[in-house]
Amino acid sequence: MNYYFWIPIAILAVLLVAALYKRYRLLKNLADVPENENVIKLTDDTFEKTTEIGISLIDFWAPWCAPCKILVPTINELADEFGEKVNICKMNVDDNRKTSTALKIRSIPTVIIMQNGTIVGHFVGVKPKYVYAKALKELV
Repeated sequence: MNYYFWIPIAILAVLLVAALYKRYRLLKNLADVPENENVIKLTDDTFEKTTEIGISLIDFWAPWCAPCKILVPTINELADEFGEKVNICKMNVDDNRKTSTALKIRSIPTVIIMQNGTIVGHFVGVKPKYVYAKALKELV
């Protein structure tokens, strides 16, 4: 075979290994972020009461979900920034299947913004902090 055939394949292999190593480092160095006291832990029983009045940002997550762990510092920062005006909440979908099923949560992390019990924003996956902050500033 020709050397010109193997050069692009070698470059692609190196790029793939570099991308996988970068992802490995990100997940390996992901420390457990301490709980923020401004973040409200929701259950199936407390969901309706907490979200029926005012603005609420709810993070649907699971303990085994790596992207959910990446989102924790962002949620903590939003709780510090908007904690007095907005209910910043987290709901474990493994423990609270009734609400997550009723809201048709299919992927995690999913962040929902509710105003007076109505969904006004829906984000699937990890988004930068400014995306959530912009959506909340429009409502506050």
